[in-house]
Amino acid sequence: MRLPRCCMALRRTYLVWPILLFLLVGAALTALLPPAEDQGGRGVLGVLRRSTSQQDNPAQGRHGDSTEEEQRFTIIIQTYNRTDVLLKLLNHYQAVPHLQRIIIVWNNVGEQTPLKLWNSLGPHPVPVVFKEQTSNRMRNRLQPFPEIDTDAVLMLDDDTLVSAPDLSFAFSVWKQFPDQIVGFVPRKHVSTPGGVYSYGSFELQDPETSGGDKYSMVLIGAAFFHRRYLQLFQDQPQEVHALVDETQNCDDIATNFAVALYLRKHLTSSIKKPSGVFVKPVDLRNLEKDASSGYQGMWHRPEHLLQRSYCLNRLTQIYGFMPLCFSNLMVSQFGFPSYANHKTRG
Repeated sequence: MRLPRCCMALRRTYLVWPILLFLLVGAALTALLPPAEDQGGRGVLGVLRRSTSQQDNPAQGRHGDSTEEEQRFTIIIQTYNRTDVLLKLLNHYQAVPHLQRIIIVWNNVGEQTPLKLWNSLGPHPVPVVFKEQTSNRMRNRLQPFPEIDTDAVLMLDDDTLVSAPDLSFAFSVWKQFPDQIVGFVPRKHVSTPGGVYSYGSFELQDPETSGGDKYSMVLIGAAFFHRRYLQLFQDQPQEVHALVDETQNCDDIATNFAVALYLRKHLTSSIKKPSGVFVKPVDLRNLEKDASSGYQGMWHRPEHLLQRSYCLNRLTQIYGFMPLCFSNLMVSQFGFPSYANHKTRG
């Protein structure tokens, strides 16, 4: 039986109004989203700092006005046996806004750097400095190099390419959380009833509760942090440095421990701050397969994850307790900072 035309028109009206309402609500929410460059911390991200006072932000400067060093950042890339990929990365990062300088920690001991080749193809908008090392050590990248004249440091692995919009957004997030590590790769420690810790990955969905997972570390292979934490790492107990040298691993875990301890010591509030803030990347690529040398990163070693768990327990022994605390805050540039409760992996 066919419906009368008046009924069909009424049915269409009922369908149109919910769609119009949805579009209006979406437009209103979009207008409230934080921009990629949050000016002066007055946007939504500023509100979501939970009104942290300047006393509770030990990495903030004393001056209220932004200075040049607060508006720019320095990239540090440690490289070994991937010169061809390094040149690609150097070319890519030249186009990143607010970049002051790129420092290359050259771990190819005894080999000539590509600086002459790089300069012959200039000029380049961002200066590049090569720091030749006398030994191939993982922790070489965590030195307070005198060339660093910005508060913000962006540390990147030599096989990691992050898009310019992702970096610009993450930098704006770091300016809201300058006392924490702000990066793209979260991880966690998993405790057992026996008091032994295990190194774990971060899932957007907790397999046990079907809710959002949590993390306790943000790895420094793709992360912003304050330059003072480079010196902070140097000031850690000698046992920490020996552990990193012994395993050629875990300097990022040790940095998260150091930052967590620093925050515990310097924050006046009773609320514990996690060492890092996770920013969900849109375009982050691994270029390891592009290296003509065929060199594979240390994370391919069969003992890699076992070493990470070993480091968690050894660092806990060195410091006397576990300082890392959990967070499930995930900041995305396509919406409000939210909790990690998505149903799919990112």
